[in-house]
Amino acid sequence: MLSRRLAEFKLAFLLFTRFPVGRVADPVPAMGASSWAWPLAGLAVSVPASLAYLLLYAAGLGAQVAALGLVAVLALCSGAMHEDGLADMADGFGGGHSTQRKLDIMRDSRIGSYGVLALIFAVAIHVSLIARLEDPALVISAAIGLSMASRGCLPLWLRWMPPARTDGLGRTVKSVSLGNAFVAAAIGFAGLASVGFLPAILALCAVLACGACVSVLALKQIGGQTGDVMGALQKLSEIAGWAVLAALTGVPL
Repeated sequence: MLSRRLAEFKLAFLLFTRFPVGRVADPVPAMGASSWAWPLAGLAVSVPASLAYLLLYAAGLGAQVAALGLVAVLALCSGAMHEDGLADMADGFGGGHSTQRKLDIMRDSRIGSYGVLALIFAVAIHVSLIARLEDPALVISAAIGLSMASRGCLPLWLRWMPPARTDGLGRTVKSVSLGNAFVAAAIGFAGLASVGFLPAILALCAVLACGACVSVLALKQIGGQTGDVMGALQKLSEIAGWAVLAALTGVPL
């Protein structure tokens, strides 16, 4: 049992981070079996990002630069997989006229104008929201909590949405058990606890609401989920959580 959980833990880190965790011994678990550990991968990438924020803030470079450092290190530690998914989804949904054409565009490694604009707006909004939280302790709590919660909710949407393709990452992670989905969501919510009970509840609601909106859009556009859709869903729901916390505790604009 312990060796299987360790293998699932490693698999989650291989999927969501660029950290070396060693080889997963045979038999390799199904990708969906690792879903309970996805929020722990979110914790892992948020720690160095939080340290980068603290260093830049302590150096007197200001909240905006510190926030940009946080977002940049998050992307580096995760291999920018969520940003890549957002760009591909924007290109596919914006540029395709049929389901198959949208899927083809999303699989194309080239980035188009919709993808570029989606990344620009996402990074700008993400950084601006973080910078509104003047208390560094709150920023660190929110960064860790939202990184965990946004990844912890992904298994719930995977259980709801069918794969849009017969191959690809979206197909391989479909085998998510209901138990793993609830464990992942619970771990993700626990990560938010340090921001305060009510802010945590409202931030989680924003994460779930955004995830629901992206899921409905994906079902309408391509009939289900792909790896790109799930990457975009994580990034957008994380930003939605920041928006709620900034509205509750941020400095006035």
